[in-house]
Amino acid sequence: MTPAPRSPLNPYLVLASAIILPGSGQVLNRQPYRGLIFVFFMLLLGGFTLKTASPDVSVVGKFAGGLFVYALAIMDAYKTARVRTEVWRHHHGRSQA
Repeated sequence: MTPAPRSPLNPYLVLASAIILPGSGQVLNRQPYRGLIFVFFMLLLGGFTLKTASPDVSVVGKFAGGLFVYALAIMDAYKTARVRTEVWRHHHGRSQA
């Protein structure tokens, strides 16, 4: 007899983790390489926009590329966790509690 598979982490926990530490949401979703790729492109595009932005641009504008990838990483981590949770609930016949 095989043990029942673990339920996925709560999507809100993954969301909070992704907001606090970039790439950690993907790690909690068991996708560490995906998280590393997000962090790499966050640094790459943040550095690129920092070097190419004019001096009179705000700090947010100077790091706009990195902030854009950061926002994508947050949405990706939450969406993946949410889909995994709903698939697990459907497969195991659990109602939303």
